[in-house]
Amino acid sequence: MTLGAVRGLGVTLAVAIVLAIQWPARAALSASSQDEQVCDPLADYFLGMEDYPEAIRRHLLVIKEHPNNALAHYHLGFAYGLMGEHKKELAQYQKAIELGLDDWQLFLNLGLLYLETGNLHAAMQVLRLGTLLGPDRPETHFNLGLAYERLGVLRAAEQEVLLSIELDPNQVDARNTLGTIYAEEGKYQLAHDEWASLVQTNPGYEPARQNLAILEQVLRSRARPQKTAVSQRQLSGHAP
Repeated sequence: MTLGAVRGLGVTLAVAIVLAIQWPARAALSASSQDEQVCDPLADYFLGMEDYPEAIRRHLLVIKEHPNNALAHYHLGFAYGLMGEHKKELAQYQKAIELGLDDWQLFLNLGLLYLETGNLHAAMQVLRLGTLLGPDRPETHFNLGLAYERLGVLRAAEQEVLLSIELDPNQVDARNTLGTIYAEEGKYQLAHDEWASLVQTNPGYEPARQNLAILEQVLRSRARPQKTAVSQRQLSGHAP
């Protein structure tokens, strides 16, 4: 779980926020990616079976025979990413782009790689392309929202996450992130309402429960001194 900090109440509000997951998940590969290109079915079979070493070996063979197969480079990069070999993953994604592949999933996965490795400006740029290529895909907008949020561009982050939720209202991580963005913007009532609604509809979703509890605790702690001061003024006003 990743911790974010929200300031603006005179104290620091620690918010437990899940950003998709702690290490961003690669988007699933689609069999319909880039209809004009095909990849070796057996190589993709091992990728689908999560046998990544064998998938890598077979995709390397495909590329040896067909070095300009952009889809094979993309799938190879995807397999490298799932093995944690991010430099090789990046190199294969870049090669696929150089060869003309413009699949929204490629740019989404490249954006996730940049998010994971902390290259936020690059993540923002490629995820913008992902939203253009896959405008009706909630995951492109959600992850672009995450990039904006981490860069502190909160208004744009709010817009992208709201659009993602509009496309798929059942995303608990997106709704939790929206609450965090509201809190970072100082929109505490909206943050409270989002988390309270999320807890009500998904009682087992712990990040929203923790966020709501922290926010309520901080708001109560801020309210107590004010009430005490009011009471003291009232008492002093009645003193002889």
